Amino acid sequence: MESSEIDAIIGKYEGKEPAILAILQDIQAKERYLPKEILEQVSQKMHIPLTNIFRIATFYNALSIKPRGRYKIDVCLGTACHVRGGNKIMDKLERDLGISVGETTKDKQFTLELVRCVGCCSLGPVVVVDGNVFGRLTQDKVPGLLKEFKK
Repeated sequence: MESSEIDAIIGKYEGKEPAILAILQDIQAKERYLPKEILEQVSQKMHIPLTNIFRIATFYNALSIKPRGRYKIDVCLGTACHVRGGNKIMDKLERDLGISVGETTKDKQFTLELVRCVGCCSLGPVVVVDGNVFGRLTQDKVPGLLKEFKK
């Protein structure tokens, strides 16, 4: 991300400190994570200590200072999904992707995350891929789901 793009995002919020979360969200939307170098630039441009920016970037689960894949896969392991086999779906995804929870595939296509509830309990087990909800999953459906996003 170029300095001018960072300036444009900061300018969109008139450079006001209370907008730092929104600024970080916009940067992450472009980069898929929050690179340290960009956070340093934001710190300098907004005159906010870097420690304060890192505190925000690491507090919110929606933000990441680690590179994420093109597609973020959230596996629900809330009570309803867990009881209906969400843990088996998670195991299958880990095997098929060759990664563990919190990791990103080597090709940077997928990041696998665990969430406790997505609010679709009647559809459990549920997986959310980039905001798209897939319910009533079985282990047999996982390869097809991944294939859909590998296109």
